[in-house]
Amino acid sequence: MTLGVKDTLNPDLILSYINRDMNSDKKEKAKMGERYYEADHDIKQYKVYYVNDEGEFVEDTNRSNIKISHPFFTELVDQKAQYLLSGKDSYVKSDNAELQKELDKYFNDDFKDELQELVTGASTKGFDYIYGKKNADDRLEFVYADGMGVVEVRAKDNGNEKDDNDYIIYHYVDTQQTQKGIKEVVKIEVWDKEKTYYYQSLRGITGKVKKGECGLILDPDAKYNPRPHVVTREGDKYYGNGFDFIPFWRLDNNRKQMSDLKPIKALIDDYDLMSCGLSNNLQDISEGVYVVKGFNGSSLTELQQNIKTKKIVGVGKEGDVDIRTINIPYQARQTKLELDEKNIYRFGMGLNTAGLKDTSATTNLAIKAAYALLDLKCNKLESKLKKMLMDILEVVIKEINDANKTDYSIDEVYFNFERETITNDLDNANVEVLEANKRNVEITTLLNLASKLPDETLMKLIFEQLDLNYEDYKDQVEEKIKEGKVDINEASETLANAELGEEPIEEEVEEVPTI
Repeated sequence: MTLGVKDTLNPDLILSYINRDMNSDKKEKAKMGERYYEADHDIKQYKVYYVNDEGEFVEDTNRSNIKISHPFFTELVDQKAQYLLSGKDSYVKSDNAELQKELDKYFNDDFKDELQELVTGASTKGFDYIYGKKNADDRLEFVYADGMGVVEVRAKDNGNEKDDNDYIIYHYVDTQQTQKGIKEVVKIEVWDKEKTYYYQSLRGITGKVKKGECGLILDPDAKYNPRPHVVTREGDKYYGNGFDFIPFWRLDNNRKQMSDLKPIKALIDDYDLMSCGLSNNLQDISEGVYVVKGFNGSSLTELQQNIKTKKIVGVGKEGDVDIRTINIPYQARQTKLELDEKNIYRFGMGLNTAGLKDTSATTNLAIKAAYALLDLKCNKLESKLKKMLMDILEVVIKEINDANKTDYSIDEVYFNFERETITNDLDNANVEVLEANKRNVEITTLLNLASKLPDETLMKLIFEQLDLNYEDYKDQVEEKIKEGKVDINEASETLANAELGEEPIEEEVEEVPTI
């Protein structure tokens, strides 16, 4: 979309861009992803028809029409978001302790919550946004912004780079308490690189507008309008300045901004149809099929209504009613349901926990294989998430340096997305035993080589096997060796004798009287 700089605050133009965006093909597909995430599937609009005596299709309101949504998509999206962000530590790390302390002020638990919403939204709709604003501590904080209400607008290319600005229109519904009750008001914000302009829509939710009005007015609730991105107070005066960039960042689910729903929507619809069809069959013929002879009535519709509601059928002198039960061929439907479920998890690249059966008897290797597709899907989004976080990190590092007069570099920071999986406790215990035995063998080998290696080299190798940093204990170890309290050769001989089953020889030492 393009927008002229001089028309930035034109209310009619703002509303036209919002309406055009809401009706775009991109947002329509995103709405479908939202519907399925909320378990509002196409099966909800499913209708049953029959052909009447005139050959016309008429909706059948007498037959069962069960409409049950099976929220596979909800599970797959939540599974992806939870697994990708399952690490307990901070996602933004630095080996510099002072820098890490500053980073933790930005990328804290509140940021994790917003990031969870962002990943969930991007997977559901194909894209989503997060934006930054100054908090009460005069520090940037990042808040999730629903992508359905974000409109990206670019200025017309007029050959002047300084005027070639970008704009973000952000609209959302705000609830307000009035004397008549709860009122829903549409709020609209227009962001540029310096300021934010606040509007309120007179259309509300109904879309009605008074005659002669465009439907957009300046927001009466905004204290400053337009408001600079940053407002500071010095005494009784307020000063404002801009970020010199629009603090909105978009996370794309993939290059085409496609929802995770697209590859599996048809499979989910088929599963809904098969399952509800089976339920309808059971409901309709639970009392059998009625064979009626000599019916005294005007139509089959009347007969069906009498059976279903009154449980009474009028027949002639030689009439009769026979109820015959039917065996429903459910095996074919059940097989199709199982196949659909398998393919939903397969092409949805999720973890089907039903396939693991008894986890206590499943090896870690089998569990790791079950996570393979989910790992692949998360890897794709993780790369895009890191790219977005890198853009945010540049802003954060600059703010930290400006506030603390430091010169931290973005190269000192890295991202850590450790994922937690379910594991077999018995397998884990066996692995720990094997690792311990391996470590013992390696340490024993080192002690046997004590006489052939320098003491310091040997101690470094032993500390390495014990997963300890030698430099942290270097002074203490060297002091013990100098004092003769650590005899590596004697320790290796004792260990060798113990391996041969020999008892160590204890020499009697004559007690030296103290003076």
